[in-house]
Amino acid sequence: MEPSAILVRHQGQVCRVRFNRPEAQNAINDAVIHELHTLFDACEKDGTTVVVLEGDEEAFCVGADFTSFTAPEPDPGATPVDTPAEYDPSPLYDLWLRMATGPWITLSHVRGQVNAGGVGFVAASDIVIADTTATFGLSELLFGLYPAMVLPFLVRRVGFQRANYLTLTTRAVDARQATEWGLVDRSAERSGPLLAQHLGRLSKLSGDGIARYKRFVSAEIAPLGRHREAAIAANREIFSDAANLRRITEFVEHGIHPWERRGSHGETPSAREAP
Repeated sequence: MEPSAILVRHQGQVCRVRFNRPEAQNAINDAVIHELHTLFDACEKDGTTVVVLEGDEEAFCVGADFTSFTAPEPDPGATPVDTPAEYDPSPLYDLWLRMATGPWITLSHVRGQVNAGGVGFVAASDIVIADTTATFGLSELLFGLYPAMVLPFLVRRVGFQRANYLTLTTRAVDARQATEWGLVDRSAERSGPLLAQHLGRLSKLSGDGIARYKRFVSAEIAPLGRHREAAIAANREIFSDAANLRRITEFVEHGIHPWERRGSHGETPSAREAP
């Protein structure tokens, strides 16, 4: 059997969830999405009041697993390369929507690298705790992509211009900057004790109160559902573009970024830089 894409531990009404794809820097694939949806189904039934998402010390989550989007070499006369007909980005948007609107407090505990769709998980969280090793970036435009599904959640947290800056510059910001901007709520050199302090207080809250509060916020203050169809359609278009798929394939198969020519550098780029 394939190893689980997430590891789950329950502590009373607190559910601790750890991404379990260290070999891929906890990149998002179908298994991650499916297992988290299944877990959230269970959380709704068992009265969980706090869900904690964590990665490992090196990476929280670096975004989409690009190996799912490689394209074959173009064949003269063939029809343009397209993504598989069954590709559907809606489960990921719906996952973040459940994090933002579900009847529990979603808390992301962040260490190491966060990129692209990983920022989506952070931005969809109610509370974000980070240590000083954390960095946050949106590198999609380097590949001809853009973070269509991340943006509604990110703008809710940091405002349009900061989300716009992260998107256009493709540069990562550190935990200090992310805290100043509101992407992170609290940060510390040792985030473990800070996390424990928050869980000690959050675990005392009423599940009914949390659910009512989040229903109100999602309906009246930050109605993220209204962006769903447009964000999903944009994401589908992005990953149906043959040029984008070729750029992704070059990176996955040869470690070459879109702005590089083969053989022009002595070193191949690190996989850490992929969205």
